[in-house]
This record gives sequence, structure tokens and C-alpha cells, in this order.
Amino acid sequence: MVNRLSMQDATFYYRDEQGATTHLGSLLILERSAHRLEYEHLLATVEKRLSLVPRYRRRIREVTLGLARPVWVDDHDFDITYHVRRSALPSPGADDQLFDLVARLMSRPLDRHRPLWEMYLVEGLTDNRMAVLTKTHRALVDGREALEINQVIVDDEPGAPDMGEDIWLPDPEPSGGQLVVGAIADVVTRPWELVETVRAASAPVATVGSIVAGSLRRIGSVMQMATDAAPDSPLNGTTTGTRRFTVAAVPAQRCLEIAQRHGCAVNDVVLAAIAGALRRWLLSRDIAVDQHTTVRAMVPLSAYQTDGGNEKLTSDAEWMAEGLRGFVTDLPVGEPNPTVRLSQISHLTGRHSHSTRRVSMGTRSWLPEVGPATFHAMSSRAAATMSGRSFNVPVSIARGPGSAQFLAGNKITAIYPVPALVPQRALAIGLNSYNGEVFFAFNADRDIMWDLGAMTEFLAESFDELSARAR
Repeated sequence: MVNRLSMQDATFYYRDEQGATTHLGSLLILERSAHRLEYEHLLATVEKRLSLVPRYRRRIREVTLGLARPVWVDDHDFDITYHVRRSALPSPGADDQLFDLVARLMSRPLDRHRPLWEMYLVEGLTDNRMAVLTKTHRALVDGREALEINQVIVDDEPGAPDMGEDIWLPDPEPSGGQLVVGAIADVVTRPWELVETVRAASAPVATVGSIVAGSLRRIGSVMQMATDAAPDSPLNGTTTGTRRFTVAAVPAQRCLEIAQRHGCAVNDVVLAAIAGALRRWLLSRDIAVDQHTTVRAMVPLSAYQTDGGNEKLTSDAEWMAEGLRGFVTDLPVGEPNPTVRLSQISHLTGRHSHSTRRVSMGTRSWLPEVGPATFHAMSSRAAATMSGRSFNVPVSIARGPGSAQFLAGNKITAIYPVPALVPQRALAIGLNSYNGEVFFAFNADRDIMWDLGAMTEFLAESFDELSARAR
């Protein structure tokens, strides 16, 4: 049976032809244990668990003359050492050097003749630390049939469970003739797909009408919130394939205390802090900011799920089953008073949380709980389906484990997402809550956001003013 790419995955794949990288990643910071994480140990760990993410041993094969969407086929020449790589930072091994390396690695396109992912063991960090960076094409992770690999290589305990021996035999690859016959059969049963495939192949960077229309039909009235054009912003424009990357971290307890003092949700505090940071960034650029200036953020619906009336950082398996739902809210970056700014955001998101537009998707949960990396991948897919002018910046908020996790016996001290950039957006923001911290990651276009490094300081100042007003 031919395993054909979905229309959305095919669009992500074709966009690479125009130099628009559509991969995302995760950055794990680890403490070295007594036996440290050797490259060979990481290699063995990944290889044993590839059976849990079978698509990571499959490559994409195109169909002759573009008669149908490409198909997934097993890679008969699969080489784990090509995908799991080793790198080291020069002395002194500072965090800024790590972030520059992440930006460079994420800027490089993936080899389209191999499975579309890479992993790097980065050594040489200060304070006896190391890092593991994963880089995965967006078409590889759809949340239903394929998870992000970070979800399966980490453990809740220092001792890794016995996975047994993984004996993998690739399935026979279909011949070119078989693919053509299958494509013709698809055209006979679904003739509209041939036209859509040609459109996707010939105009990979344009919005494919059927995908957007189909997404809108599935999303329903929720998307009516995003029909108006987003405000003009330097965050939107023609983007390149090169990246900048930086991160920040805040104690989760600090976010909770601010939320409790103001009677709002933790996610409201997070969005208010981001709004304050974006306000400072705009002012640093000498951009006119008045009382009514806003930045429209796209936020996954599941960021505002409720649990017994208490909103929290969470992941929503039902939302993930489609990976297409999101809402937009205008961040009041023009408001100088941080308390008023937080109140306005709380009002907007509260109106969304209690909106009758939020229709249940029914009992279609495919997984008890998804990992942060997979959640961010699905959030990126959601953002990519929305029209080009409906929002300025995507913000993905994921809940991670409340206690420490381990990779090959080494404690993970931080988990940062590396969110994929959406075309025409210069910045993507991703958040993970993990082991008592909230980890922020900013992935940006290198040319437009040349001053991205200041965003960490701006975010810290924004939290400081929120904390001061909460006392």
C-alpha cells in the first residue's frame, strides 16, 4: 500500500525548493553524569528507539511528472551515523556560542534524498554541560502517525528501560511504474487532487487554496477571529533562509505568583511579558508606538484549556488530532502600563476561553498526552495553514514534565523549542514549562531580526515590571 504525503505535508515539502526551510527542532541542555553522554551511547539510544518513530527511517520519493503527491518509502540505505552527528563549541563554550551554532544548523536545508531529520550532540559547554539539538522537517511530524523524536529518547528515570533489540527490515520500494499506476488510480477516484498537486508543485511558496479552504472548513467559526488583516509590523515581510536564535528562562512559580495577584491565568502573564518585550523592541528601533499599537499573536487553542476551572500550561490531544486550530489575540504593545497591559490580555483571552465558538471536537484522543516537541510541531502546522495577513507572530505554549527527565542517564536541565518560522513572519516564539521553569525560545530571520539578542533582556525587564506591580 502506498503511503502518500498529505496535501499539507506535500506543501511543506515543496516549499523547500524556494529556500524556505520548514524544519523545527528542540534543544536539550544536559548535566554530565559520572559516565557522561558519549556519542556512541547517544547513537545506540536513538537507534533502539527508532521503532517508535518509524517515519524517521523513511524518505520522500516524488512521483513522475508530478502526477500525484510524493510518497513515504523506507530508506534502504539508512545510515544512523549520518543523522546523529557530533559537534563541539570552541573555548570558552558560552551559551551565545551555542545559540549561534543552533541558528547556523537550523538555517541549512535537509538532504531531500534521505529521511528529513538530524540530531547533534554538542560538547564543550561551560559548567560541565552538553546539549542535544534535533532538527526535523515539518512534514515528518503530523502528530497522528509520527511524533517528534525527542518524545521517545528521554526517560523519567536515570536508568533507561530495556527496549530490546530493534530488528528493522525495510519494506520493498515501489517501482516507478507502480507509482504511476497508483497516481492514475488516485486521479480517477479523486480527480481534483491532480490539479491541486500541480498547483502545489509549480507554486510552492504560494498558499494552496484547497489546503487553506479545507483548514477553514475544519476550524469553523473559530477562524472568524482571524479574518481581519493583522496590523502592519516590522515582524512581517519577505524572509530569508538564515536564522538567529536566543532563549530565556523564568521560574514557573514567579509566573504563578503574578497570575494569582492579578487574578488571571498563567498564560496571560506569559503573553503580557512577551507583549512588554515586543514593546521594548519596537521602541529600540525608533518605531512609532502609540496607545493603540498592537501585535497580533496566533496562539494554539490548547494553551487555554481549562482543568476544573483553573487554566494552566497544557497540551490537548483532541486539538493535536487535527493540528489546525488556533486563535489570534492582539497584544497591546502600545500600552505603557504593565498592569493595564496584563488586564487587557486577560480580558481578550478570557473572552476566548468562554466563547461558544469553542466547539468540542469529540472523543478522538489518539494519545494520553503529547510531548512538548510534538506539540510545537503541530502548532507550527496550525500557523502555516492560516492566511498570510491574519497574524504577526506565532506563539506556541507547551506543557512539559513537572519533574526532571533524563537522556541516557544524564539529567536534562532545560528544554527549549526551536519553532519553525512561518513565511512572511520574521519571528516565532515557543515556550516549554519543565521541572519548575518556563523556557522561552525566539527563532528569527537573521536579516530582519538582526538585534534578536536584546530580546532576552527585554523579556527580563518585562517580567520585572510585572512582578513589581504585583507586590
